[in-house]
Amino acid sequence: MAFLTDALEGLAGLPQPAVLAVTGALTLAECTLGVGFIAPGESALLLAATTVTSVPRFLVMWLVVSVCAVAGDSIGYYLGRRYGDRMRDSKVVRKLGQEHWDKAGALLRRRGAWAVFFARFMPVVRTLVPASAGASKLEYRRFLPASIAGAVSWSALHIGIGSAAGASAKMIESTFNGAMWVLMGVAVVVGVVVFLRRRRKAAAAAARSSAAREPQELEEVG
Repeated sequence: MAFLTDALEGLAGLPQPAVLAVTGALTLAECTLGVGFIAPGESALLLAATTVTSVPRFLVMWLVVSVCAVAGDSIGYYLGRRYGDRMRDSKVVRKLGQEHWDKAGALLRRRGAWAVFFARFMPVVRTLVPASAGASKLEYRRFLPASIAGAVSWSALHIGIGSAAGASAKMIESTFNGAMWVLMGVAVVVGVVVFLRRRRKAAAAAARSSAAREPQELEEVG
């Protein structure tokens, strides 16, 4: 646990602009068609969010991540708008899984622009929905508000989770360090009790064995 909190403190000690730049870049890549398959944007966001220890830091990271997420969605949308349904047979979509492309298209047909919002919380599919929306000729004026709403909600949720996780790790370590000595004391007491009981049982067994041999020795002498 100490290693974990030391790592979190090391991350928190990095310049905040650098943390924001890396987090924003990975979020942009994660939200762009295909790149999200290899870019750990969501994991990076959760890790970077452990550095959020104040409301101003939360707001700045929230803004940066939201803007980058919307930008990634827009890139995917325009790729889909340009290449249309041909993207389903592209190398990138085949690598991600054509079934996910089909699922994205089905979600858009059922939910329309709302699919862009809901897909934000769905792994893999969220990477393909913007491009699928562009391919299906969903108007950008309908796409953009849904993308913004999804990005704002998604980033706030993950930054909140990461920030809470970082604070919890430090609290757990503090509690553990205090409880560790109590647990060690209990373990020592239990160990001593077990040792004394075993020693007493061994002594009693030896005494019974000695008592059982004495009559037999007397008969042999007689």
